[in-house]
Amino acid sequence: MKSYLNSFYNKVWKKKIPQFLFYIGLTIELGMVIIDKSNYINPIEGYLFRLTFAIFALKLLLTEYSRREWMLIAFMEFIALISYRITGKNDVIRIVTFVFACKGIPLKQMLRYTFYVTLLGCVAIVFLSVTGIYGDMRLTTDYGRGYDMSVQKGYVETRYTLGMGHPNALAAMFLMLLAMGIYVYSERMKWYVYLFLMLLNVGVYKLTDSNTSMAITTCLLLASFIMSYSKRLGEKKIAYICGLLTFVLCIAFSVYAAANAPRVRKAEVNETYLGEHKAKAHIVALMRIDQKINGRILALTDSEDNNGSMESWKLFSSPNNMEYYFDMGWVKLFYRYGIIPGILYCIASLALLWKFYKEKDAFGLVIFTVMTIYTVVEAHLFSVYIGRNFILMMMGCYLLQNEAGKDKKAGESI
Repeated sequence: MKSYLNSFYNKVWKKKIPQFLFYIGLTIELGMVIIDKSNYINPIEGYLFRLTFAIFALKLLLTEYSRREWMLIAFMEFIALISYRITGKNDVIRIVTFVFACKGIPLKQMLRYTFYVTLLGCVAIVFLSVTGIYGDMRLTTDYGRGYDMSVQKGYVETRYTLGMGHPNALAAMFLMLLAMGIYVYSERMKWYVYLFLMLLNVGVYKLTDSNTSMAITTCLLLASFIMSYSKRLGEKKIAYICGLLTFVLCIAFSVYAAANAPRVRKAEVNETYLGEHKAKAHIVALMRIDQKINGRILALTDSEDNNGSMESWKLFSSPNNMEYYFDMGWVKLFYRYGIIPGILYCIASLALLWKFYKEKDAFGLVIFTVMTIYTVVEAHLFSVYIGRNFILMMMGCYLLQNEAGKDKKAGESI
């Protein structure tokens, strides 16, 4: 009887129930991502955020952690609690709880589930839009192309959204699905699969005309193809050093752009209205880069308080920083969540990169690097929706499991 109880405790209470709870919470979070991408407004979103937080917190309490891990949990939850008290938003505390709740869940199992649920949701949105049942197929508006400073607008275009509200959202979801699919099925990827995916990428570009997503997706496919057919490259230290340098440069550029955004606007105004070219060379260089990325740096100074520029950053953010929207993802990390939470996220990212190196996870390196570059100009990963950012899942699985490679391959089915 005693052995039966011990077996029941180990197989059901310690493993099955926590895993079941985790997937309930993850399913709800992914459902909210899909709803957000559709035209439907979720009236109970706030209640669902509280529900998933409670589910992940319960899963966390039912999971075994080392003493060092409990200390780390206590520290991070304390930081998250400060953020909650200052901003009135529970984003950080939900993210922290979710990441720690990932312990014990095999990474590929989790990402496979996330991939298929997200894919089914996106297919449903596209189907409803194409058939005319629900959602617009296209959107006609000013996308910022050909931006004229004198009238502060660009030219109007029509692009396809296929029910997702914005063409960039369609392109972003294609990129995210591709990244998850490649990571999960990297061992089965052949050259003709990459060719097919590249043709799909061209097709999505024709629909959305999203230059950024097209370029980033192409980089993802090319880098993954190289890793598939040059496995030794994924074991070399230089590849991971390049990933590290890319991360550092992307963060540095984002911080530099946020610090100099008001100067870029002043230089743009002087050049447009006064014909003056008195700005320093580095500001002119930023201005030229900004013109190539459709005014994303200028967007940091569109409000009276220059929301997004470094002067608006706080140690733990503020209630006023929780609603304003702009595209630059790394800037949004520090603006919306605060300098200290932003730094901690970057430290966790570096620790994840180190784990990729130790495990020789070449495809993890590729996806990490591609998402790092993408986040310079797009804020898809940083939002109230945890299900958007699958990097958090990688952090939770890799940073809390000593045998990440073993756990990554274990438990392939739910």
